[in-house]
Amino acid sequence: MQFAQRLQPLQSNVFADMDQAKAVALSARKQLIDLSLGSSDLPAQPHVIDAIAKSLYDPSTHGYLLFHGTQAFRQAAAHWYERKFGIKVDPETEVMPLIGSQEGTAHLPLALLNPGDFALLQDPGYPSHAGGVYLASGQIYPMPLLVENNFLPVFADIPMDVLAQSRMMVLSYPHNPTAAIAPLDFFQEAVAFCQQHNIALVHDFPYVDLVFGETGNVVPSVLQADPDKSVSIEFFTLSKSYNMGGFRIGYAIGNAQLIQALRQVKAAVDFNQYRGILNGAIAALTGPQAGVTEAVNTFRKRRDAFINALHRIGWQVPTPKGTMYIWAKLPSPWHQNSVEFCTQLVKQTGVAASPGAGFGKSGEGYVRFALVHEPPILETAVTRIAEFL
Repeated sequence: MQFAQRLQPLQSNVFADMDQAKAVALSARKQLIDLSLGSSDLPAQPHVIDAIAKSLYDPSTHGYLLFHGTQAFRQAAAHWYERKFGIKVDPETEVMPLIGSQEGTAHLPLALLNPGDFALLQDPGYPSHAGGVYLASGQIYPMPLLVENNFLPVFADIPMDVLAQSRMMVLSYPHNPTAAIAPLDFFQEAVAFCQQHNIALVHDFPYVDLVFGETGNVVPSVLQADPDKSVSIEFFTLSKSYNMGGFRIGYAIGNAQLIQALRQVKAAVDFNQYRGILNGAIAALTGPQAGVTEAVNTFRKRRDAFINALHRIGWQVPTPKGTMYIWAKLPSPWHQNSVEFCTQLVKQTGVAASPGAGFGKSGEGYVRFALVHEPPILETAVTRIAEFL
């Protein structure tokens, strides 16, 4: 069989490569401590599970769910944004359910890019951002995220000939993998830049609640910098804040034209999720928020335990202000070979991490650890890392 050329860039990714390395370690009977995948190990809250469970016994939830049937969920999402960010949102035209934010970043390029058009992506960045562009036969212009710039892109460095062919820019803060946080004035700069060059501004926002600020735990939405929603769309998932990763539920919110375009793509691909999952998401968004606070406190404790353990073995890593990740600059002799570091680390110790090179060229020289275990296990992982080093 002959396959489309657009599949060529999708041959491998950081998670698939590490899955193979983990399989080798398991076959050698290593006790695996998997810090490579950012899938929360915390449970969804009981009131969320109850809402889903009750739906199972309601036959009216068993059929296809078309857009009109998602109205209650869209209203809950709009009210959540209004409470959190003070932004007025129209649930009929400015909100759309998604199967997680990853669906949004993967499908939106199909609505925006013609073959050869550019998407401006963060480097390093989340792999699905690039995957959606490749599926749309677009080109990627990587915006390097460097420590000296606080892991923020420098828009002035983008060549004018690239900008002339650019149709979308994808940002994501708090950022995976670097754990960087962007201030509101950065988003204001991004909005003005995209307005000037007629570019859609896409913000992937899964870690909105996983921040550890001493003076407050609120990070800005891109819509606060673009309250008229002139060029912006934001993707939110309940995977991180509400520990609902396996339920696959999120939503897009923002510019009505972008929402409509994404809706057209989605209509050609699938119907919506099971109504019971949306009922659970409504319960999460409108019900008690103590579970979100508990999750934040849990990841803060894990962050502190892991960072302190790394410091004890002499690996000086900055303390991140958000996300569930540690972005660590590799020591010599691994500082330019993150894939080999992670491959050998899991092979020899059973500790799995994600190589920075898997997130983009500018990620080389770093490794990402996901804080998806309790502190004693994280400290055991660091002990093994110390022996490896």
